[in-house]
Amino acid sequence: MLPLYKPDDYKRVLETALLVAAEPLPLSELKKLFDQEFDDDTWRTLLDDLRRDWANRGAELVQLASGWRFQTRPEYQSYLDRLKNDKPPKYSRAVMETLAIIAYRQPVTRGDIEDIRGVAVSPNILKTLEGRGWIDAVGHRDAPGRPALYATTRRFLDDLGLRSLTELPPLTEIERVMDLGQSAIPETTPVKTRTEEPDAGHAGSGQPSAPQPEHGSTDPDANGQLDLAEPQSEGPAAAPEPQG
Repeated sequence: MLPLYKPDDYKRVLETALLVAAEPLPLSELKKLFDQEFDDDTWRTLLDDLRRDWANRGAELVQLASGWRFQTRPEYQSYLDRLKNDKPPKYSRAVMETLAIIAYRQPVTRGDIEDIRGVAVSPNILKTLEGRGWIDAVGHRDAPGRPALYATTRRFLDDLGLRSLTELPPLTEIERVMDLGQSAIPETTPVKTRTEEPDAGHAGSGQPSAPQPEHGSTDPDANGQLDLAEPQSEGPAAAPEPQG
């Protein structure tokens, strides 16, 4: 094991772990990399510095609902698409409408969706969305027949490049995309060396106030800094203590 003496050493370990991860890594997992316990200012400094290190590259470090990962920048995705033999899937308007209703009104039952759309919802539509990992049954309504309640998953947020449901685009934008017959899910390529599909956790239930990742708020503050779990202390961010 290499000794770690300075912040760049810690950043290099973080960078390596994130590059080879098969799925986004939450802060709770990243903390397992080091024996030392750092305060939130130190973690903010390490991750924010690492993100700046990649600012002028084709990939970027992003924070999603499930954690942190490296992925391609959207402006370069069209070039990578030329290397793919399979075209990205496109979904029918019925599928996209159903997904939008679940995303903005969750948790909802199949009957709720039918009431809003005004037409019957094919079981295949829900199976398509469940198979893609974007929705899941999160419970049952206390009503005759106990219909299943559907909500979006963390996988759905990750695929959209979002950290919470509060970052969903306005419904008018979703409607515009559906009118064009396109998928509302942007294509990005995670930077990783393994190909296992992550297990999706639920993005939450109830009205769109999605739970954040395990360590609290993830919204950048006014200065573009990272907002981690606990309240931050005043003063400059601490650097890792030299070891050895």
